[in-house]
Amino acid sequence: MTTTHDHPTPPLSRAIAPDLARGLMLLFIALANVPWFLYGEPTALGSVHRPDATGLDVVWQTIAIVAIDGRSYPLFAFLFGYGIWQLYLRQAAAGVEEKSARRLLQLRHFWMIVFGAVHAALLWQGDVVGAYGLIGLIVVWLFLRRTDRTLRRWIIALGSLLAIVTALVSLAGMTAPDDLDMAEAALPQLAAMTSYVDSITSRFLFWLTLAVAQGVLSLVVPIAVLLAIVCARRRVLESPETHRPLLRRTAIVGISVGWLGAVPSVLVHHGVWDLPEWSPILLHALTGLFAALGYAALFALIAARFATTRTPGLLVRGLTAVGKRSLSCYLLQSVIFAPLLSAWGLGLGGVLDEWQAALVAVAAWLVSMAFAVLLERAGRRGPAEWLLRALAYRGRRSIATPVSS
Repeated sequence: MTTTHDHPTPPLSRAIAPDLARGLMLLFIALANVPWFLYGEPTALGSVHRPDATGLDVVWQTIAIVAIDGRSYPLFAFLFGYGIWQLYLRQAAAGVEEKSARRLLQLRHFWMIVFGAVHAALLWQGDVVGAYGLIGLIVVWLFLRRTDRTLRRWIIALGSLLAIVTALVSLAGMTAPDDLDMAEAALPQLAAMTSYVDSITSRFLFWLTLAVAQGVLSLVVPIAVLLAIVCARRRVLESPETHRPLLRRTAIVGISVGWLGAVPSVLVHHGVWDLPEWSPILLHALTGLFAALGYAALFALIAARFATTRTPGLLVRGLTAVGKRSLSCYLLQSVIFAPLLSAWGLGLGGVLDEWQAALVAVAAWLVSMAFAVLLERAGRRGPAEWLLRALAYRGRRSIATPVSS
């Protein structure tokens, strides 16, 4: 059943909370992605963390597993889904017919898949832009104009399915025979390839499978996107001051469940709990969705506090500048990581410890912030946002400014 919603059309002024959340999210994305560019040491099944770590690596791995891994990409998905509804309403407010607005969104998501494919082939096999473009096509086709009630039913159904499968996998892990050996299933270290030309095909083929798995089959991303549309219809991030109780509860419950749900993964990874490495993977993913929603709520509360000040500080301005150009800043991370860390480049990924790589990730994020601030001062979009807009609007009259991906 479809419907025309009664939700009020928002003003076209840009709210601080979504951009602030995107800016902070990209720090998490950088920290989550950089271990994929390390090579030379064995990695755990289902993750790129090295087993038998010592010293600062143990500390950093614990922080990453609890607070970052599997928590960043559902946060990215939530903010992406939120942006879908924002852009749709911006088109409606500008007088664009519904069919044309939906076609624009579909074109945008198609080109996101192309962006993701190119990004994966050239630099980074774990690209998520293509995965989100894929789920965006499906959501706009099947769910964009569904009622909130219908969306909630789908969210409950998908969430229940994910919870059931998670419980079954966890139970299987606890009852698996001790001699079950899945060591050969460890993720490939594509950053170890010394030929850049040869690495292109390997990265692209890995991404093809990952994009479908992350975008659709994991269920986490579809749930996050549908939840985001429900929240966007109520302008939860644009008007956080009017949703403080909800945001507080979501932040407390979501982050608590997310962090506690990562404890089994930490214990298994460090050898404290003698279970197969794959057994807590789905629990980690499921609770990562809770953490992502908690983070989004926390960022909105932070934004609400800053929104009350007339002159946001340098950090807030930097974060919002990154958020407005999140696609460009996301791609810039790979432009920094790949040649610096891969074996076909400078090869630092073969010598750095994980905690040292985390410092590289923070540095890359700061570089992207400086880049975004310079563009903000010049009044210019990010280059990726500009190109995506040009492709999506090709042959059309530009009507409304789209929300950055």
